[in-house]
Amino acid sequence: MSKYKGKFITFEGSEGCGKSTHSKKLLAYLLDKGLPAKLIREPGGVVISEKIREILLDKTNIAMNKECETLLYMAARAQVVEEVIIPELERGTILLCDRFLDSTVAYQGYGSGVSVDTIKSIGLFATKGIKPSMTFFLDLDTEEGLRRRGSVRDRIELRSVEYHNRVRLGYQDIARKEPGRFVVIDASRPIEDNFEEIRKHIEKIL
Repeated sequence: MSKYKGKFITFEGSEGCGKSTHSKKLLAYLLDKGLPAKLIREPGGVVISEKIREILLDKTNIAMNKECETLLYMAARAQVVEEVIIPELERGTILLCDRFLDSTVAYQGYGSGVSVDTIKSIGLFATKGIKPSMTFFLDLDTEEGLRRRGSVRDRIELRSVEYHNRVRLGYQDIARKEPGRFVVIDASRPIEDNFEEIRKHIEKIL
């Protein structure tokens, strides 16, 4: 059982899956019910983390290696955990997060080949052991997701279809290993159908 009063809900998935759309819809739904809710994104959420985000997604930073990339994601995460996540959970907020540690495992671990064990070890340090109460994984065909993103893409989105396929398979593997935390959503279905499924799962833990 979590030592915090609040609930920590994360949204995960590869490019174009709709996680940002659904996290915003859930925020609006919770606020309409008068519940204390907040939405943040990763990397980002606070000034320092947003500056790191700019470095990570800048298409001109082609020389960045996978180790540097992994550590920058962790640095951004450590800052938002300290400034926002812990304080909000302590005060009882339902905190929604667009990506968290699972993203680094999927993208830098399964996608880029960084040791998953190493990522989890550094992740434990960066997150102070915080884990989501529930994680929604919006699963979508890789090529369809990239098509939805269009031609304007950041440094990560510009990577090959093969890379993004590894990321998707990584997410599927992570979800299989933690069925108690993950809710897998078929992101090819209509938005309203998927949001209704998300809403039902959220109602169970509130």
